[in-house]
Amino acid sequence: MKLKTGDKVMVITGKDAGTESVIERVYPSSGKILVEGVNTAKKHQKPLGQQNQGGIIDRDMPIDASNVMIVCSKCGPTRIGYRFDDKGKHRICRKCGGDLR
Repeated sequence: MKLKTGDKVMVITGKDAGTESVIERVYPSSGKILVEGVNTAKKHQKPLGQQNQGGIIDRDMPIDASNVMIVCSKCGPTRIGYRFDDKGKHRICRKCGGDLR
């Protein structure tokens, strides 16, 4: 998977299309990612003990990795390419050729 935790991405499809946010968690086995503030669902929470209150909470749900594009700081949403050199493999922007992150 080309996306990593901490990458800034833009959602390109679905109800949150156009939203820019940061990846919180990556699930490579299922091809999904958890993006902060995107694809929120209501969850009914039971009270656990005296300090935790019950009620309805908003929870971010995973979305498919194909529904987002990484955001380059220079040119905006783009695809990811790779450059190989003596130090290893680097992710680059396909539009401007600059390094990502």
